[in-house]
Amino acid sequence: MSVYGYIRVSTREQNEDRQLIAMAEVNIPPENIYTDKQSGKDFNRPNYRRLLRKLRPGDLLYIKSIDRLGRNYEEIQQQWRVITKDKNVDIFVIDMPLLDTRRGKDLVGTFLSDIVLQVLSFVAENERCNIRQRQAEGIAAAKARGVKFGRPEVPLPKNFYTNYRKWHSGKITGTAAAKACNMPLSTFRYKAAALEKKGEGEKKRN
Repeated sequence: MSVYGYIRVSTREQNEDRQLIAMAEVNIPPENIYTDKQSGKDFNRPNYRRLLRKLRPGDLLYIKSIDRLGRNYEEIQQQWRVITKDKNVDIFVIDMPLLDTRRGKDLVGTFLSDIVLQVLSFVAENERCNIRQRQAEGIAAAKARGVKFGRPEVPLPKNFYTNYRKWHSGKITGTAAAKACNMPLSTFRYKAAALEKKGEGEKKRN
């Protein structure tokens, strides 16, 4: 029997140290720990796929929490079945010791594990939905207060309007105008279109 650990963090900015510490506490060899740094949106995760290919019947897989297997109820259930049924590998969930497939291999034990798994999968998905809702409400409230999101707009170069007027009147090409303003042609055209849309272009020409 070989022992493995799987770690997932949702973004490259998140830190996996908490999960690594948990794996070290159960003495998993570092070379047997597989880590992915991307969301649970799908399972096109390179190290997860490598782990599945590595697993053999009778092996044991540790995960820190149930939501490391997926982002919603169905995905968690599906991956649990792939590992425990298709691969015939045991799983131990560190944060929930009741989810240890090595225990209770009889009908009652399996039934209780399935109930716990279903409840925790539902809770994990529900919590993610609540987080998204709170984020959306927070963003809406911030916008209502006048908070602006995204990158701050870069000021136009001082000679933009002069070159814009020349381009608009046909005296120079868009390429020449963009070069004079030291910006890509696509950016020049985007800024020019924004001026026209706001009606500022006409005001500047007058």
